[in-house]
Amino acid sequence: MNYTLHQLQVFLKITQTKSITKAAEELHLTQPAVSIQLKNFQDQFPIPLTEVLGRKIFITDFGAEIARAAENIVNEVYAINFKTLAYKGQLSGQLKISVVSTGKYVIPFFLADFLKQHSGIELLLDVTNKTRVVESLEKNAVDFSLVSVLPENMQIDKIQLMQNKLYVVGNAAQQFKARTYDKRIFETIPLIYREKGSGTRHTMEKYIEQNKLPVQKKMELTSNEAVKQAVIAGLGFSIMPLIGLKNELNNGDLQIIPVKGFPIKSVWNLIWLKKKKFSPVAESFLKYVKKEKEQIIKEKFNWFEQY
Repeated sequence: MNYTLHQLQVFLKITQTKSITKAAEELHLTQPAVSIQLKNFQDQFPIPLTEVLGRKIFITDFGAEIARAAENIVNEVYAINFKTLAYKGQLSGQLKISVVSTGKYVIPFFLADFLKQHSGIELLLDVTNKTRVVESLEKNAVDFSLVSVLPENMQIDKIQLMQNKLYVVGNAAQQFKARTYDKRIFETIPLIYREKGSGTRHTMEKYIEQNKLPVQKKMELTSNEAVKQAVIAGLGFSIMPLIGLKNELNNGDLQIIPVKGFPIKSVWNLIWLKKKKFSPVAESFLKYVKKEKEQIIKEKFNWFEQY
């Protein structure tokens, strides 16, 4: 057996993502490079580690056993690196955070300077929808989660970061000359929705139901970016978080339509399980956020507060 640590890391990522493409993206490698590493690793075993059926990759029972062993080995290597840094007096270890998809426009600004101050910290950031974010927190697989809709029936602690504001948006082609429109506008503008499980979808549907808005559902898409591009292309309108629209508003690709009752306001919360035992890294990050959040908002989100 002459497999390398790199091959173990690649195989482990493939088992986690169930996809060569996604593994390549997360490892910042090309798809051919990942495929070659998988083949070289597989060639050292007489039993298949994976199966390809149609266009999907499946992990065999034997492959799952090897993946568990690989995870233990990779974690031990990380532990050696972290212990070495700790011995040198540096804060070291992993910081695990799950973030709802639109939170990707928020969390990097609360992480950047902290990570620059502590080069021994490895960040594991999972950007997904609200349902999966809550699942990762519930399983204690992460230190923190960033959400705009708090999970129900879960014992958590939280710190408020900043406001989340959702507006009615359309592309720049159609003119809206009135100062303010009432809810009847929804009879004429078909809406594009996020997928079920999305925090934006949850907030949007709750508001529509409470206010009895006469909406027309045009289509459903699986990411905030996909919705944005569909609106820009003129496929419909949507109710979207302002936080992800800065460039498109500045470039004139999108416009906010002034509708009575908007924006819908909620709060970005950094949450964690109540009574969670923090690692030194997680505890240090929480202290940093509590101390620096107002300054970060002032410096990085001044444009946001002006709307």
